[in-house]
Amino acid sequence: MSTDATTDYAMTLPAPAGADAFQRSPLRPAEPGPGEALVRQTAVGLNFLDVYHRTGQYPWPSERDQIIGSEAAGVVEAVGQGASGIAPGDRVAYTIPFGAYCTRRVVPADRLVRLPDGVADEVAATVMLKGMTAHYLIHSTFRVEPGMTVLVHAASGGVGLLLGQWLAAIGATAIGTAGGPEKVTLAREHGYAHVIDYRAHDFAEEVRAITEGAGLHVLYDSVGRDTWEGSLKCLRPRGMYVCFGQASGPVEGLGIKQLAAGGSLYATRPSLFHYIATREELEERAASLFARIADGTLRSEVRQRFALSDVGQAHAALEGRQTVGASVLIP
Repeated sequence: MSTDATTDYAMTLPAPAGADAFQRSPLRPAEPGPGEALVRQTAVGLNFLDVYHRTGQYPWPSERDQIIGSEAAGVVEAVGQGASGIAPGDRVAYTIPFGAYCTRRVVPADRLVRLPDGVADEVAATVMLKGMTAHYLIHSTFRVEPGMTVLVHAASGGVGLLLGQWLAAIGATAIGTAGGPEKVTLAREHGYAHVIDYRAHDFAEEVRAITEGAGLHVLYDSVGRDTWEGSLKCLRPRGMYVCFGQASGPVEGLGIKQLAAGGSLYATRPSLFHYIATREELEERAASLFARIADGTLRSEVRQRFALSDVGQAHAALEGRQTVGASVLIP
């Protein structure tokens, strides 16, 4: 990418809208203020969180010309007064709810993490949100222990592939759901002991068969509306249902009575940004994630690349379930 600031741009939205509403808008990034850094972005992640923001499923912070996008990697070009721990030339990555769909941006320095030599920019741009999501889900929301049985919906997606590998490394039995033979095979290659093709089978019935009626300790669901009722049927008494996304729409109708009827179940709706609110937690989760990538426990293959200016096509592919694993936008 040219370093000429006049070539900088952002993909903006005038209001919550469809994938074809993105507009390429000229951008002149501000100078970094106190505690800030100017980052030239080399790779931007693509996530369902971005879709939720684009469509207005999650709160829209301003009326017009919003820049969405929630994770990216790049190089620090300048730092403001008091920005400690980073310097111009450092390779960094971040996850912040908005603002990533651009070529350059000013970022709070305490939200940036330095990248180890063994982690490429494209990989970092696909694991900051997804990888730390996998980390908090299995270490904090519900602490998975060796021997536990776990199900992950959308096992062939970006978070799903990381969860399968991490669960296998812990020594848990990971069950995944995926749609179609290609995605089923991919999930099996990433740590899942069992993968259910939800297009061909009732996943709740399959789980009962696999667990011989015992049920799951925990179920991680990023699909939402289409899966929550069947998911509750998969849990053992006092099991936990973790809904961390809503690719098919928000969960509606889940109440206390369903949890009691299922056997004193637990249910939670966590968000990554509550688990990296402090600098200490952000650094701890990022360090653990990067260490697992460096030692080969986790791998994140970029399977789709789009130009940043083609972000509308990327969103359409993601929503249409035409992507597999991680996707990246190249400024």
